[in-house]
Amino acid sequence: MKLTAQAAGTFAIAPTPFHDDGRIDEASIDRLTDFYTEVGCDGVTVLGILGEAPKLDAAEAEQVALRFVKRAKKLQVIVGVSAPGFATMRSLAKKSMDAGAAGVMIAPPPHLRTDDQISGYFKQAQEAIGDDIPWVLQDYPLTLTVVFTPAVIRKIVMDSPSCVMLKHEDWPGLEKISTLRNFQKDGSLRPLSILVGNGGLFLDFEMERGADGAMTGYAFPELLIDVVNLSKAGKRDAAHDLFDAHLPLIRYEQQPGVGLTVRKYVLQKRGIISSSAQRKPGTVITPQARAEVDYLLSRVARVDRRANLQPQSSAAG
Repeated sequence: MKLTAQAAGTFAIAPTPFHDDGRIDEASIDRLTDFYTEVGCDGVTVLGILGEAPKLDAAEAEQVALRFVKRAKKLQVIVGVSAPGFATMRSLAKKSMDAGAAGVMIAPPPHLRTDDQISGYFKQAQEAIGDDIPWVLQDYPLTLTVVFTPAVIRKIVMDSPSCVMLKHEDWPGLEKISTLRNFQKDGSLRPLSILVGNGGLFLDFEMERGADGAMTGYAFPELLIDVVNLSKAGKRDAAHDLFDAHLPLIRYEQQPGVGLTVRKYVLQKRGIISSSAQRKPGTVITPQARAEVDYLLSRVARVDRRANLQPQSSAAG
């Protein structure tokens, strides 16, 4: 089923599993996809920034995307198709959608600066992939260095009917969510799904500002699901209490440069992926960092037993 502006819930940002030698680990892709399904995610997004997409060639990106799509029978799959040229973007978008993906995600190239440059780029991107492919606008200025004002987001969305979702990762960004929702109240912005990222760092208040859910890659997607559901149910204190228990680990995982290493390490400890390896160039988690993460897990486990992980060197199989 194609992605729509009514999409909500939790879409996990999936890391790309590799063997220690850098080869794509398809068995771990299968386990990861099954895990996201079993814990109750609504979707999964692949080949995002933390999916190490720039380290893959075109054939490998297609291999990873199609493996996730074909395995995810009950999840909506969004495929990151950002690329330096529109030909590569168009090819991956078409092949992913033909295989059964729900939509694609497009991030801005870092050279964009003015509002006109930004809106013009996304108009061309939408024309390149075709009007029939629903797409997600990724707003992540801390990493991508491109700043979207609420007004330019409104222009992009209103100029492109096939843009159905915003992946909101601005920081600070709470006021931006409120402004966009106010645009919708005054009729100047059509319906738009807003899912939030940033490792879930501000998920507690982002839900209260009007986000529809989360799209990020914390190593415990169950926490994201719970906070989204508790917030929607109006159980504010319960949502914040559970979120607060995980916040030190969320913060640790959000460190620039080492966050993916931490996330993969925890997923390996959980028996979901076989190796915490990144495709080179990449960082390796140090013994001291592992000890710190293990300590944080033990503290989270005092409140959430799902973090009580037994030592495990690799996933089964």
